[in-house]
Amino acid sequence: MAAVVAGLGAMVGAGVFAVLAPAARAAGVWLPLALAIAATVAYCSAISETRLALHHRGRGGAYVYGRRRLGEGWGLAAGWAFAVGAVAACAAVALTFGAYVWPSQPRAGALVILAVVVVLRWSGTRAPVRAAALACAAVLAVLAAVVVLSWSGDAAEWARVAEAARWHGLSAVLSAAGLLFFAFAGWTRISGSRVGAGEREIGWALGTALGGYVAVAVTAVAVLGPRALARSATPVLDVAAAGGASATVESAVAAGAALACVGVLGPVVAAAAHMVAVLAADGHVPRWLGGGARPLGVPERALVAVGAAAAAAVAVVDLDLRTAAGMSAFGILVYYAVANASALRLGPTENRPWLAMPVVGLVGCTVLALCLPSKAVVCGMAAVGAGVAVFVVRRWRRRRASARA
Repeated sequence: MAAVVAGLGAMVGAGVFAVLAPAARAAGVWLPLALAIAATVAYCSAISETRLALHHRGRGGAYVYGRRRLGEGWGLAAGWAFAVGAVAACAAVALTFGAYVWPSQPRAGALVILAVVVVLRWSGTRAPVRAAALACAAVLAVLAAVVVLSWSGDAAEWARVAEAARWHGLSAVLSAAGLLFFAFAGWTRISGSRVGAGEREIGWALGTALGGYVAVAVTAVAVLGPRALARSATPVLDVAAAGGASATVESAVAAGAALACVGVLGPVVAAAAHMVAVLAADGHVPRWLGGGARPLGVPERALVAVGAAAAAAVAVVDLDLRTAAGMSAFGILVYYAVANASALRLGPTENRPWLAMPVVGLVGCTVLALCLPSKAVVCGMAAVGAGVAVFVVRRWRRRRASARA
């Protein structure tokens, strides 16, 4: 139950409120197809990671799997990609919070919530399972209310869906699927926190999230139309407003978005900090970043570094939501690609998954990563490539020193 709640909280919060509009810009009314593709790749990848976790204990996920099954460089690529993706996810979710809660100053709102979450995690504050379950139920209730109110009135019209059902091309749908993977990848970020998820829990969480996404996506297109949806900074709130929702309902939607974003940020920041600490322990980033464990085991220096990096992405680099979500999806897709490739190396006595799952996961992650918006791909490649380049230089220097000795 804890795993289902954690996975749902990470996926629902990061998805519906954050990437619905950018995905609609690419796929139009074909959002449900993009959702199905993203969910399929996420499920296959999650199964691969679960099977690998049975044989490799400890933190690190695909960083550990890649090192032991494929080689040190592959593991480093996975770990660095995870860290980059998680930092970008923090920026994207924080920007979403700012857009819903402080629309006149969304970046200021993003910086405030980042600071609050980092301080709370640094102090050892973490919501108990029951509180997380209540928060998840509240967010789902808000989304359900928006869907029901939209279809019970005159706001939603199937004609808008039918009139705009122009095929945008497979590459556009795959681009949307890559962006939507950002939402489903919440499960991967949570898995870095030792939730202890089994395959049944993964299926329940992904299935529930997919059903909710499809309902909200179809409703949003039917109410706003794909063009207006693509331009929206707060799609769920705009759907509620177009449906004639009262000020109370609109306030509830904004509160639900805020609650969902806060529920996502805490685990994402912690998971990123743990990965940075693992990389620091092996010398891939400065070793001092791995020090200073807080009451719940979160390394405080890495925690502050992650928060500072996300804040810099919002305030200094000036990332927009679409690019931040795309960079996050790129990093997590690279991470999952390494996990799937590692699962292909499982032997027949190691409870390896059905061959089609890691193959679909590996091919799907690679294709979706390359089909993301070009700016996100370039930024993601640059960020991940920087970490790999440092590793290559360090290895070359070690070999050169050994040869001289």
